[in-house]
Amino acid sequence: MRIVRSSIDTVKGPQDWFTGDVFIDAVAAAPAPSRVSANLVHFMPGARTHWHRHALSQSVFVTEGVGLCQRRGGPIEVIRPGDRVLFEADEEHWHGAAPTRLMVHLAINEGDDEHAVVQWLAPVSDEEYGQAPSLTD
Repeated sequence: MRIVRSSIDTVKGPQDWFTGDVFIDAVAAAPAPSRVSANLVHFMPGARTHWHRHALSQSVFVTEGVGLCQRRGGPIEVIRPGDRVLFEADEEHWHGAAPTRLMVHLAINEGDDEHAVVQWLAPVSDEEYGQAPSLTD
């Protein structure tokens, strides 16, 4: 067993990955041969990732607030605390907070020497984001 005391500051999500204010806390980044990393990601209302994909899939677990997610070509889905979302390998998608609510999720990713953890794509436009269903739907 090894305890790693928190010594990593919360970082602001880069503008070339996110729209709006997003803050990231590293949770797990085990050394090789482990391929898993995890981050606690805090999205302020209206904030969201850009379109992206993961060669080895991604799982997100919502811990707080109300969020939205969408895979390319699919409907925008509302996600709430306790919801788990699996994005399949190479599935283009985005996720973030609802327009009037913050959202926090644990993002669990895999990567190795042959597979980058994430490939960032274009921003989700305001028009695309605006197609979200009502939070009461």
